[in-house]
Amino acid sequence: MRTAIRTLVAACLLLPPADGLAASALRLPVPGHFGAVPAETFDGEGDRVGGATLEIRRLDDGHVLMSVETGIEGAERSRAEAELRPAPEGGALELVRQRSRSVDASQNPLGVLEIDHLAKRGSCTPAGDGEPQVIELPDPDRVANVPLNLLFLPLVRGEKKTVDFQILLCRGGPRLVDATAEVASVATAPGQPGHRMVEVRYKLDFGPFLSRLAAPFMPRLSFWFDRDAAGEWLAHTQPLFAKGPTVLVVRSGIPLPPLEGGL
Repeated sequence: MRTAIRTLVAACLLLPPADGLAASALRLPVPGHFGAVPAETFDGEGDRVGGATLEIRRLDDGHVLMSVETGIEGAERSRAEAELRPAPEGGALELVRQRSRSVDASQNPLGVLEIDHLAKRGSCTPAGDGEPQVIELPDPDRVANVPLNLLFLPLVRGEKKTVDFQILLCRGGPRLVDATAEVASVATAPGQPGHRMVEVRYKLDFGPFLSRLAAPFMPRLSFWFDRDAAGEWLAHTQPLFAKGPTVLVVRSGIPLPPLEGGL
């Protein structure tokens, strides 16, 4: 009996602490800069419709918190955030949790999407008193809804040709959708001679039949970076919520990127 107890105690001592639980399998580069980046929100016609902010800051425990807030002034808005921590092997970050919420044009809340990478679960909680709908995250966990500006940096730097990941969607119940990102174009950055602007575009894979059917109705899903400024984020397109308006979020002081084909 004593031997069995000693064996059990020894096994427990070998377990990692709670903060050592396995998180996301994705490895994201450490940001080159921390702080808030002011930005502007534009519609598909290039008209400014509101402000925006992208902020990356260090927390007291060494984790990193990224938040993005954007929308149409007095109408639809969205806020998303992601918490990351240093990966065990060093030199990169791994996702701990993600959260996003939106309001419609009348400022009515539209529910909350949450991803807990330690608990290996994603949830979609409807507005009001609705119960959250939960989905288990796969192993390996490659779900990334929020910090795509970090996830795509290896493409901007030429270190990878494609980046495969998954996105959690809530409309019609929680489900994971495969996504693939690749460089769509490289051009001279508007108003910045000598700087190359890289457009990374990603696509969602709903399966052979549904992807073809949905293609004409899918919004443009693009990010733009300055390759010659350490991959600095310049702009991105973003649906504010499922079937909501798609907007263009642009770093303040940066000319709008070319939008052939629209949003």
